[in-house]
This record gives sequence, C-alpha cells and structure tokens, in this order.
Amino acid sequence: MRQLLAAALLLMATTAHAQDVTVAPPAYFDWFEYSGSDTAFEAPLPAGHYRNPILAGFHADPSIVGANGKFYLVNSSFTYYPGIPVFESSDLVHWKQIGNVIDRPTQLDFDGLSVSRGIFAPSIEYHDGTFYVVTTATDSGGNFIATARDPAGPWSDPHWLPSVGGIDPSLFFDEDGTVYLLNNDEPPGPARYDGHRAIWMQQIDLGAFKPIGPRKVLIDGGVEPEKNPIWIEGPHLYKRDGWYYLSDAEGGTGPQHSQVVLRSREVWGPYVAYAGNPILTQRDLPVDRPLPITNAGHADLVEGPDGSWWAVFLASRNYQQRHYNTGRETYLLPVEWRNGWPQILPAGQNIPYVAAAPSWMRGEARQTPSTGNFSVRDEFNGPELSSDWLRVRVPKVAWADLHERPGALTVHPLPEDLDTLHNPAFLGRRQQHLRFEASTGMTRPAVGIAAGLAAFQSEAYWYFLGVRSLAGDRLLIFLEGSDGSGVTRTLASQEIAAPAALELKIKGDEGSYAFAFDLGDGRGWQTLASDVDGTVLSTDRAGGFVGTLLGPFARDERASRSK
Repeated sequence: MRQLLAAALLLMATTAHAQDVTVAPPAYFDWFEYSGSDTAFEAPLPAGHYRNPILAGFHADPSIVGANGKFYLVNSSFTYYPGIPVFESSDLVHWKQIGNVIDRPTQLDFDGLSVSRGIFAPSIEYHDGTFYVVTTATDSGGNFIATARDPAGPWSDPHWLPSVGGIDPSLFFDEDGTVYLLNNDEPPGPARYDGHRAIWMQQIDLGAFKPIGPRKVLIDGGVEPEKNPIWIEGPHLYKRDGWYYLSDAEGGTGPQHSQVVLRSREVWGPYVAYAGNPILTQRDLPVDRPLPITNAGHADLVEGPDGSWWAVFLASRNYQQRHYNTGRETYLLPVEWRNGWPQILPAGQNIPYVAAAPSWMRGEARQTPSTGNFSVRDEFNGPELSSDWLRVRVPKVAWADLHERPGALTVHPLPEDLDTLHNPAFLGRRQQHLRFEASTGMTRPAVGIAAGLAAFQSEAYWYFLGVRSLAGDRLLIFLEGSDGSGVTRTLASQEIAAPAALELKIKGDEGSYAFAFDLGDGRGWQTLASDVDGTVLSTDRAGGFVGTLLGPFARDERASRSK
C-alpha cells in the first residue's frame, strides 16, 4: 500500500512539475467525530426487537441473499467510490460491511457524471460456491456481472453485457439449472406515456456471461396497465411451493413508491397480479403524520433458517413532509404468506421504527453505528481508512493517506472544487440522522490551501466550512455554499489570529444547519453561521437518489490566486 501511495504521489509531482506548479502542501486532520440524536430512535428497544432502518443514512436499493448460514446485502452506490458495499449478517439485524464490489480504480470510471448516475440497483445471488452481483453502470458502461468466491472480495472486473439495455438487472437460478436475467427496459412498442417501462427476461449462459435465446416481456407497464403505472423496475424472481413469484417496484422512488407481486406456474408466465397489490407502500397514509417514513419500495425477499421470510427495502425519513437529507435507507420487515401470496405490510399501516426480531437472533439488538442514536469518533490511527468513508467518483491519484503523519489523516489537496464532475479531495461519511453534529480537529493549512469540513449532497448542492491562512499569522474562517444556481457564494467569514488549536463543527437539525469553530482558547464553540438553509442538502430539493455526506475537504487554491 505504501509503495502504491508513493508511486501515486510521484505521479502527482511529475504532473505538477510538467505544469510548472509544485505539489500542494498537505492538510492534516487529527480526528473526526459524528453523533446523532433523532426523536425516532429515543424509544427504548424491548427485548427481542430491532430498530428500523437497519442501515440508516443513504443505503438505497437493497438486495439480499442467504449463503453458508449468513446473509449478504448490497446497495446502490451511484458515482461514489469504493462502490457497491457488501454487508454480512447472521440474523438480518446486525450488519457489518465486509467489502466492496468496486474497490479498484481500474474497474470503472465515473468522471463527467453527476453524483446520482453510475451504479444503479445491484442485485446479489449465490449459486454453487460463487457470488454474483449484476448491476447497471448508468452512463458509464451499461449492465455487467461481477463474481467472487468470497463476498468480502476480491470481486472480478465487470463482465459486460452489451446486448442488455435498461437498468436494474437480476439473476434467477431455476431448479433445473437454467439461469435467467431479468431487467427493466423500454416497452416492446412505442411508450404510451412518460414512465412507461417493461420487465424483460432472457436466459443467460453464465459460463460465457452471454444472454442466449429469446428475450420476452413479463410485465408491460405494471400490474394495472390501464392506469398507466410508472417505472416498473427492480425485478426479483423467486420460487415457492411450485409457484414463480415476480416482485417489482412501481410508482417511482418518491412518495408514490410501492412494491407489487405477480405469480405463475411457468417461469415464462403468464404472470397474474396479486389482487391485494401493492404489498408495500406508504403512499396511502396522511402526509402530516408524526415521524413519517416515505418512499417505501424496491424490496428483495429472503428465507430465514426457521422457514420465515423477510424483506429488505428502501424508504426515507422525512421532515417538513417532503425533505430528507439522509437519503433512501434500508429497512427490514417480516413477510406474511397469505393464500399463496407474500405481504410485507398491510395497507394503511406505518412502517414501524421498532419491530420483533427474527427468532434466531441471540441476545439484545445492538445495531450501532448502523442505526439508532450514537456517537462515533475516528482517530485516523488504523492501517487503512474505515469503510465509512466515501470518495466522490473514482480517484485518479491517492490523495488520502494515514501513514505520512501517523494518527492523522493527510489530505493532499487537489484543484478540483466540490462542484467538479471529477474527483475532489473530499472524504465523506453518510449523514444518518435528522439531528446530528459532525466535527474535526485540524492543523492550520498552508498558504494557498483551503481545508475544512464539507456537507455534500451533489456537485450542485453543498456547504464548505473552510479555513485559509492569511498574511501576518492570521486565518480566515469562511462558509461557502452552492444551492443549485450554479454560483458558489460566501455566506459568512471571520478573520482571526492564528490559534494554537483549531476545530470545526457542522450541526444539523432537520432543515436548519449551523457552522462553528473552536480555537482552543477557552471560549468554546463560536458560531460562524446559524439557521442556514439545510433543505439545500435534501434529496427532494437537489434531485437524484443520494443522501448527504459529511467530512474533510481540501482544495488547492494557488493557481486561482495567482491569476
């Protein structure tokens, strides 16, 4: 790892020399702390129960499989790197990230893409000793399959499926050994309305990673095509008691999101829709209900060791009815089979924040830091970065380092700002709470470098609480923001004498954010800006499919200041 870092830094130096510019002095962060205290998580957890969401903060489009006595789950990662996180659990409640499918810069490239493009809706399966993840690299290569013998990795490079269009592919292994590929794509004829899509299926030869034979539409439009349903997607096929069950998301990933199911005695259909559809939604509930959970859908089902069935799915926790800075999160609920049909949640019922745990869970549910109220602190004293940290798109150079100054995070600034469509020198962890604090201790940056904490929703919606060194041994602490207008504005600033210590903090309370600093002079936290519009960081306002990230950012400003 150190040799790779040295080579990367040498490449940076060589490139900079070619441009007659010296390598930027690094920024140093001593620690990072995150804490959250949501009202929804304050209720005591009874024995034998667990807390929803099971993965709080931006964990969209979950897919799950059981294998070798464990469960494995993957999520969409869009243009974040490393991509496609892989989680492991023995009881469906306690989850630990064990790896990523996309963990090498050579596997994919997301440069030029908005944050919410890239990896859409991966699906994980296990068969005959091999794990398969099939997904779509939207606007960056199309559909592909990656494989691994160990779900922790290493995963293969993408096996591309150039003949398969659309998104949301999944695999189904039938009992006779035949393997099928399902996905969302355009309908067979002209689309009748905006959002008109179809679910297709084709046999696939996994030895050659090549679809074979005819491709057929299983659903055109949705379960009630006469009502012009939109965005039928996320197909998963299961077999139980001689029936093939086809379950799909429908209605888009916003408040009208839902999960529907159809079944057939034959794998190719015809598939008949369940009269009780949808089997999961929150769209029929009052919008002014307390502590609302919305956007529920995109479910995947799995059978437990006791014969019970469970569903993982995405949903969001809102404030002011429409906003959610925490993105689409992963939830868990039991599946009830009634008259040969699966039901996740009856109509008109709220998704519970606390629910009865699977029968095989042992002991109490201790789910932090995956969910609930908690505090975590990263001292940057490990051999490598925690899996909590994400980069925006794939890094071309290794600008984050834990070895140059042991016990600190070294960030080698890049000229890219947070509005870039390339890779800025920003490390982010998910905002997991509506009410949170994120803080860091840092060293005064060198002249020409801006460093500090960022709250990042996308390249068009973000805040940066930064520090610059000025002449005369002074510092400028400033707050920049971008609200989708295409213009970066300085919202507040304060000039101070260079302190012996420097800490920065971002505090959020639903749609109100505050930005503060502590100079280690005994005065404690001083507010730079309060009651700042936090809806800028809401998925509903920014668009796309991700949630807010928080973390260290450093920017090389020397070239811009020399002009």
